Amino acid sequence: MQVFETIDAVRSAAGTRLGASEWLEVTQERVDAFADATGDRQWIHVDVDRATSGPFGGTIAHGYLTLSLLPHLGSQVVSLRTPGPRINYGLNKVRFPTPVRVGARIRVTVSFGAVTQLPHGVQVVQHSIIEIDGVDKPACVAESLVLLLDE
Repeated sequence: MQVFETIDAVRSAAGTRLGASEWLEVTQERVDAFADATGDRQWIHVDVDRATSGPFGGTIAHGYLTLSLLPHLGSQVVSLRTPGPRINYGLNKVRFPTPVRVGARIRVTVSFGAVTQLPHGVQVVQHSIIEIDGVDKPACVAESLVLLLDE
């Protein structure tokens, strides 16, 4: 894991790959819990019997479930410990090129893009690619924005 304690250290990492997380198995229990939390109980996610004969050969994780795992997986790769507040500012772009089958293992690779000076800190573009073990195309590609504010 890479730890950044200063904004200057973050600036110096702009444009670099920071690493990859450990693999995480996506279980039906996790998918069901996400479905319960969000109310998205579409059969391709929660009906194991029906999904077996569906387009993916089994149940798949919700795209937003995959996206929601970024903080957990990303925390294994990078830790921002800059002095001021750190704020999730949002997403510029998110795509889900490949569905994640239940039982698959996923991990994230993280890199920093542009680091832009703001009046009260910096904005960091973080590129995250969620890979599926043994699959060529990623499950999720996301460009998120983090604000690192001055103290």
